[in-house]
Amino acid sequence: MNETAMLQRICNAPKIMLGKPVIKGTRLPVEIVVEKLAYGATADDLKEEYPFLADEDIQAALLYAAKSLSGDPFYGVRSPVSTG
Repeated sequence: MNETAMLQRICNAPKIMLGKPVIKGTRLPVEIVVEKLAYGATADDLKEEYPFLADEDIQAALLYAAKSLSGDPFYGVRSPVSTG
């Protein structure tokens, strides 16, 4: 999966989790996925806790976090809700 496709698995909208980036189609924030991995959870642990989560979602969360920290502009994260 290419970078653009991966980042499209992440979205943010003001009306969903106060605009925090989330796994598309869920209310699971990227920060929760990354934090749980940092504390030692495995991808299998996350998928057991959140059955809707796919391996690609976890990879996308990590890529989003890396891109966010790089300071370079990036695209692919979109709001799933029209803001009018």
